[in-house]
Amino acid sequence: MNTRERFVRTLCGEKVDRVPFMKVFGGPNHVHPEWEQEYPGIGKCIDKLLGFEGASRGWTRTPVNMDPSNLAPAKVLEDKGNIRLVDRGDGTIEQHYRQGDYKRHTVQWPVRTRNDWERYKAKHLDPQDPKRFPANWAQLVKEYKDRDYPLQLTHRGVYGFIRERVGDENLAYLFYDDPSLVHEIMDYYTDMAIALWEKQTADVGFDLIECWEDMASKNGMFISPATFREFMTPCYRRIARFAQEHGIRVILVDSDGYIEELTDVMAEAGVTALYPYEVQSANDCCRVRRRQPSVGIIGGLNKEVMAHGKAAIDKEIEKARDLIRLGRCIPGPDHFVLRNVTFANYRYFMERLRDVVMATEPG
Repeated sequence: MNTRERFVRTLCGEKVDRVPFMKVFGGPNHVHPEWEQEYPGIGKCIDKLLGFEGASRGWTRTPVNMDPSNLAPAKVLEDKGNIRLVDRGDGTIEQHYRQGDYKRHTVQWPVRTRNDWERYKAKHLDPQDPKRFPANWAQLVKEYKDRDYPLQLTHRGVYGFIRERVGDENLAYLFYDDPSLVHEIMDYYTDMAIALWEKQTADVGFDLIECWEDMASKNGMFISPATFREFMTPCYRRIARFAQEHGIRVILVDSDGYIEELTDVMAEAGVTALYPYEVQSANDCCRVRRRQPSVGIIGGLNKEVMAHGKAAIDKEIEKARDLIRLGRCIPGPDHFVLRNVTFANYRYFMERLRDVVMATEPG
């Protein structure tokens, strides 16, 4: 059984020899600069050294552009040492930070009115833009056919896409001030995504659809379940219908924060798995399993313990056994490793997790 099979079968609740061992967060050979300084060359081999399975973070995406296209070159508007003010090329203006774990903060959003949306859509959201597909697509198609890792179709989020254009606070008002515009933006982006998925599935078989939402804080969902059902459920049901028609068995949603209530409405709308179930936001994967026995879980291990030494790591890693025995669960860190973590501690966390994954029979 290969990683691709283990990933899909685990999240779908089918029998596997073991769950896959995946990094969950971070691209190929991702390291912090401090690790590279201490261990020159580690950024070329860390994935192999630690034995991560799959591609990228365990599963990967195609390079088809699912984001706005036809952008102007990013432009630095102001530079104040550690902080730069940058126009991303579509009217989004961000503060970029050279130091620390959190690198950017949006200070101006590109869509503030319906007219802004019409201009933005016409300029940046043409699904027929030929530049959305890479020049080497035909070669990639050949490579994908023999893969042993999971491959996703990407959706930038029913909520996630519009929040990145208007901002969370402005969106909160729009749900009441101009609900038809919210529906239009959510529907249009989902239409665009499906149009691009149709082209990709004509050439390649996919294992999952991943939707990036980030629509919760430690206090829970940014919107009510009723608002979710009114605005987001129709889009997710279309996504689920597409998945069923194309033999794609996993619909995975990424959202930080406390997502147990979000899990309920997502499952109702057709989503089959979520991650990362951040521990610091009080998510309890055992409670999720009791409430939603058919939902797949990825993550669930507190990344913070990596900064606190072997004893704290050992205690947290023991939770991985319970997660695996729950069934439909791939344990892993609940977000990106922070820069206060040494390579030695990161390595110890991952090697201990690998030992547990290899030795624990799934539920």
